[in-house]
Amino acid sequence: MIARVWHGVTLAEKADQYLDYLKATGVKEISATEGNQGVQVLRQIKREHAEFLFISFWESWDAIRRFAGDDVNTAVYYPEDKEFLLALEPQVAHYEVGVQLIAPANASSTQTQG
Repeated sequence: MIARVWHGVTLAEKADQYLDYLKATGVKEISATEGNQGVQVLRQIKREHAEFLFISFWESWDAIRRFAGDDVNTAVYYPEDKEFLLALEPQVAHYEVGVQLIAPANASSTQTQG
């Protein structure tokens, strides 16, 4: 499995609106692409900025090409991204997934947050 990782930064005041936009664009399109194995969107708000990590999981390079085109390292952007993002990072990173552990839905959690 291959993880495709994109990074973006918005103003903190636009973080919720941008997350909704990501769900309606990238998450929706990637989820509908043959060969996609899942998506995670991580967000961290630091003072006036919100950082996003968009991680999509793929069964193969061919599957990634179905979404991203032939240049798999080029970031994919949507029309309104420029209204939210402070910069349009041109490249994404790819990683081979070495371990993926997903807890069963019925597993009880004993972890606490600090």
